[in-house]
Amino acid sequence: MIELEKDGGLWIVTLDRPDKANSLTAAMLEELAEIAEAAQEARALILTGRGRVFSAGADLDAARAGLATSPLWERLSGAIAALPGLSIAALNGTLAGGAMGMALACDLRLAVPGAKFFYPVMKLGFLPQPSDPARMAALIGPARAKLILMGGQKIEAEEALRIGLIDRIVDGDTLVDEARAIAADTIAQDPAIAHGIKALIPR
Repeated sequence: MIELEKDGGLWIVTLDRPDKANSLTAAMLEELAEIAEAAQEARALILTGRGRVFSAGADLDAARAGLATSPLWERLSGAIAALPGLSIAALNGTLAGGAMGMALACDLRLAVPGAKFFYPVMKLGFLPQPSDPARMAALIGPARAKLILMGGQKIEAEEALRIGLIDRIVDGDTLVDEARAIAADTIAQDPAIAHGIKALIPR
């Protein structure tokens, strides 16, 4: 349910459970975390999904069994945030719940028109993963982070672009190609230069 393609220095990770809105099980989270930890050698990493939804967050049955508060979410987002190469979330559709953590941890976020973004932890009675609120607030500011996390608001792609939650809206047919194009200079350059530039930019 997780597909990994390696194309030279580019790694493309695809969530492939479209019949379940790419909702994540513990096994999928574990595999994603292992890939992200191994991707230290990658020059660029693209995260995307199959179907109309990037990810609905935790699989409902798995969430009821404790996945909603698993440390695997934080392990995954921490591994992505620690990557020395360029990381891009190519969001093929709506992003919900704890799955937002992996996108927030990426350097860049592209999304298709019509994508929605929400993180309904208040409604579900859970705390968000520890690093997610700070990463969200760094992108969109504390008040808007509270609007999403405490106010339970769904943000449409156009508003997400305007407030800085995503960086570009891209047609679905060209989404991964656009992510590839953005990563091309980083992949072509001496890794030490790319890593050095990233290290100079505050997170």
